[in-house]
Amino acid sequence: MIRTQNHSGASTTISSALVGRDEQLALALRRWESALKGAGHLLLLAGEAGIGKTRLLAEIANHVGEGARVVTAAAFPRDGDTAGGVLLNLSDELRRGGDADVARALRDRILNSVPSQGDPTHRRRVLVGDLADLVARLITEVPTLFLVEDLHWADELSLDVFERLPEALRAASSMVVMTYRSDELYPQTVLRQWRARLLERRLAEEVRLTRLDLDDTARMSEGITGVVAAATWIESLHGRSDGIPLHVEELIAGGSQNGVPETVAEAVVTRAGLLSAETRSVVAVAAVIGRSFDIDLLASITSSSPASIDAALRELMARHFIRARSDGSNFDFRHTLIREAIYDDIPPNRKRELHGSVARAAIAAGFRDAYVSDHFERAHEYADAYRHSMAAAVDARRMSAHREASELYARALRTETADIPNSERAWTRTTLGLELAAIDDNDGAEAQWMSAIELFRAAGDEQTIASLTTNLMAVRHLLGADLESRTRLGREALARMDALPGGGDRLVRADVLGAIAAAYMLDRRLDDAVEFGEQAAAFATGPDGLCERLNIELTLGSVLTFAGRGDEGWARLERAIETGAAASMEVETARAYRMIGTSASVQLDYDRSERWISEGLEYTARTERWNDHYYLMAHLSHVNWATGDWQGAQIVARKSLANGRGITTRITALIVLGYVALGQGNVVEARTHLDEALELAEGMGELQRISPALWGLVELALLQKDTAVAVELSERGFAESEARADAAHLFPFVVSGVRAYLGTRKVGAAHDWLERCERLIVNRSIPGTLVALDHARGLIHLAEGQTGKARELLERASDGWFDRRRFWESAHTLIDLAHCAVRSKRPSEALRLAHHARELATGAGASTIIALADTIIVDTDSIIGDGLLSSREFEVAKLIALGETNKEIALDLTISPKTVSAHVEHILTKLGAARRSEIAAWVARMI
Repeated sequence: MIRTQNHSGASTTISSALVGRDEQLALALRRWESALKGAGHLLLLAGEAGIGKTRLLAEIANHVGEGARVVTAAAFPRDGDTAGGVLLNLSDELRRGGDADVARALRDRILNSVPSQGDPTHRRRVLVGDLADLVARLITEVPTLFLVEDLHWADELSLDVFERLPEALRAASSMVVMTYRSDELYPQTVLRQWRARLLERRLAEEVRLTRLDLDDTARMSEGITGVVAAATWIESLHGRSDGIPLHVEELIAGGSQNGVPETVAEAVVTRAGLLSAETRSVVAVAAVIGRSFDIDLLASITSSSPASIDAALRELMARHFIRARSDGSNFDFRHTLIREAIYDDIPPNRKRELHGSVARAAIAAGFRDAYVSDHFERAHEYADAYRHSMAAAVDARRMSAHREASELYARALRTETADIPNSERAWTRTTLGLELAAIDDNDGAEAQWMSAIELFRAAGDEQTIASLTTNLMAVRHLLGADLESRTRLGREALARMDALPGGGDRLVRADVLGAIAAAYMLDRRLDDAVEFGEQAAAFATGPDGLCERLNIELTLGSVLTFAGRGDEGWARLERAIETGAAASMEVETARAYRMIGTSASVQLDYDRSERWISEGLEYTARTERWNDHYYLMAHLSHVNWATGDWQGAQIVARKSLANGRGITTRITALIVLGYVALGQGNVVEARTHLDEALELAEGMGELQRISPALWGLVELALLQKDTAVAVELSERGFAESEARADAAHLFPFVVSGVRAYLGTRKVGAAHDWLERCERLIVNRSIPGTLVALDHARGLIHLAEGQTGKARELLERASDGWFDRRRFWESAHTLIDLAHCAVRSKRPSEALRLAHHARELATGAGASTIIALADTIIVDTDSIIGDGLLSSREFEVAKLIALGETNKEIALDLTISPKTVSAHVEHILTKLGAARRSEIAAWVARMI
């Protein structure tokens, strides 16, 4: 990033990259290229204050090459009162830049331009012509980019001179770019007419800069801060800045979005002080109403007459505080920060009074409860604020507007009065916790549920506490609590229910048992998960147990997929999605998408995973289930990595890391970023991400979090040739899987562990490792994991010198990895096969395989694999070049590379075309090539 100074002299952080202006910059550069060819041009850049005109000018100037110069000038406030004010500023710039003669000529002609007699009109015309000639000579003697800023402050004489420039530019290798504020063309009559004349006669071209959209604001934020910000933060930044780059910079530079930047506030308050007293009163009421306001609501609150209100609105529009909508009855502040600065300047008691008036007027006008409750809270009229916020929260929740609902329930908590019964307080906190969990505020959800449990316990309601325990178990999982502490919560709840008459509600018991089963499933303790799942199913009977049955079905369906019964498991999960969506059960349906999408990803069924994750992302965005959404997004980044889309993996992982608050989302995103960094050879970055992921995963104690982080560290150790550490970490990964009879998370360790043991030259230990892993892998027989056994055994045969067996197994493994779209192993099997070909003295085959691996790795940016392939290519080329072809065959190959036909080669070498044809066939066979173009490519590498 870089820093600049605005007109007030305050330092502002700005993005080092121009954002959202690619089309405008490209157009300007095309016009500059045309100018350099003798077609000079006048380009006008228009846009409101802070929109980025100066930044775009600077970027255009940065592209001026050698042999051309840049001349700058600018207008300043009150220049319009001085004849030739902008030209005098130009003279000063020229003098400072060393063009003293031209600077003096301009200044002398302006300041000594009033003779005592003669026709004033004629004298003016002559003066304009003389000054235009001076400026034209200045900018046309050599290729010149002439930049003039802020013409909205320009004087009439300078504008008249600039109007003459297009004539001089027609055959010049120069371009003039001038800027002005489009929102100040009115009532700036002189500039408006000047612009109209140029555009009507097509003497100039105008480009308008518009406000940044949400995506551009996000890119600008990342350019300034260097990090991907959360989507909610970007939405707030975009809303408060209105997409105006200067406001984006000011808000970020201030380090907080809670206040108006000092420079902006000072400017707005100063401008507001120049308004009439009546207008100041009206604009204060408007600021309290909000960013947008209608004239009827305004009139019902202010004591001003209709005529006074109309006059005030006209003044506010003329001074650029507000603008009218097309219907003429509704108005908006031009910028959010204008409204906020005016609002902040209202005295506190007056502000409260106005908010109360707005709330009551809004009720009479039929405004929504959410709007009314906000004004009552700000008026400190808490009873009314509570009543309206609760009504609005219920409506928001009904529409799946979880973020809005959480804000409204939080307002209800802030405005609770002493007469609210504890039971109502408890349920408000319970519901707020549900809404916070939906938007991924897990800390907040836990705090609300703990508060609710205290209130329920005080009332002796253990059954409701047991029901709430399942939510607490789920959120603590997302906060990183270990398996033992989570299942203990469930068991304690069951024990308390045992003391209730009849053992408590059967569906609550089913819910708690199901939550315990889910906890075991997440740690891949499949037998325990099945045991508790079946117990839960026994209680979840009857038409009223659909929710509980659905959750149990999700757990057991996922268990079946990991237990090697994929067809049955996938079918159960798909039915659960269909059932949950049909019953509008958002929580369960979102969980179903998580289960099927992530389970398929872990088991290398990437087609299935992509389908359900994509559908799940759409569903969770529509229903505002943000915790589920960003969890799915993190797993999508894993799928992207696994299938070779590493750029997509990085982008998606960073977004999920910036937005997701759950620890499981964070772990997955960190692992993916670590994998990508590893493959790109960024060792420090890879270790940083993977170490953090492992630390978080160890706190949870779950296999599905620990194993992927460990495997990344194994591969990192192999990359750094630290085989002892690779062996140690591989054994730890095996122990974690063996403790749970797991295969899904073990499979990548199988190959990596063999490489580690072979790296220590312990072939026997590699055999033992493979046998131990094979027992677990074959026991579950998950299709995607079985490929690892062929790959690992092929590597062992290769180390033993049994290249025939190695080739057969590695080719089978290669086919399996490619069928599964598993990029990392696919590329490495090609490298392994190339090594096998080298050892069995098939150099042409080795070359083909290495090039294939390199091509595959290049698409992903996998520099570590590219390096392995390049080593084989160099070594193999040397082998081929040292004697694979006979000298005559090499001569024929070189002529083929020149594009000669067999007949032409025969003439050159004085041999028959038939002999040439035989040589070509031998060359193709020896090189393992199929076409003459492949021979040409080989020759290019040789010479």
